[in-house]
Amino acid sequence: MIRLRELRKTYGPVKAVDGVSLSVTSGEVFGLLGPNGAGKSTLIRMMTCLTRPDSGTCHIAGRDMALEAGAIKSLIGVVPQENNLDRELSARENLFIYGRLHRVTDLKRKIREALEEVDLGDRAESLVNGLSGGMKRRLIIARALLADPAVLFLDEPSIGLDPQIRRQLWEMARRAARSGRTVFLTTHYIEEAEALCDRVGILSRGRLIALDTPAALKELVGPYVVDRITDDGRLVQHLASCRDEAVEVARTMENGCTVRRTNLEDVFIKLTGERIE
Repeated sequence: MIRLRELRKTYGPVKAVDGVSLSVTSGEVFGLLGPNGAGKSTLIRMMTCLTRPDSGTCHIAGRDMALEAGAIKSLIGVVPQENNLDRELSARENLFIYGRLHRVTDLKRKIREALEEVDLGDRAESLVNGLSGGMKRRLIIARALLADPAVLFLDEPSIGLDPQIRRQLWEMARRAARSGRTVFLTTHYIEEAEALCDRVGILSRGRLIALDTPAALKELVGPYVVDRITDDGRLVQHLASCRDEAVEVARTMENGCTVRRTNLEDVFIKLTGERIE
């Protein structure tokens, strides 16, 4: 459904996206994980026809972005980082304007169904200004789904949301994938990538440095980690191949050790020497 080959974008001396190649299939939830400034949003802007790449190719559903940008725009739905709803209009009115612009047929029914899908059926006439942050994010997702896109792009979808609302958004993304849509999200939340994604690409300084299932990526560092905070506040970590080894290492180290399962940030640290922040 998505195929990128050697996609590049530079801004002056900064290589925002540096030769990224990957493929994503229909019905897959694919996550791009990396810290702020890694190039995640630039990559999504290129895939959604908002930014032209300097070189490389992007195909969505077999269509070449360089030649068929209009056709690609009709196939995708986008949930941006920022809230770009019209705050002076109601939830229903926001969807109505979007639907008219995208020539959605049977619009009244689809608006009703989209609002029900994100649990906002009883807030159709509420002004956006009166909605909570979580409701606004859900409304943006409803808007993105209104034209029945083949691909749903989520750029940092749960940033700034509390854990309960974040998990509601995850379930919406899972439902979208179960319906056959491709879901492509960017995130710097480790828990989000591990809980939601079928596969994860790790992006660092514009380059894709690893790509696999969350489980396979964590096998790169082993199943357990021993954390210790030193007196001067530094975090010291020891990777262990089994829990018994981890417990034994913790016994031999100073007080304040924590034994835990590895996560995707441990993979990122091993590959880059940096933390995801």
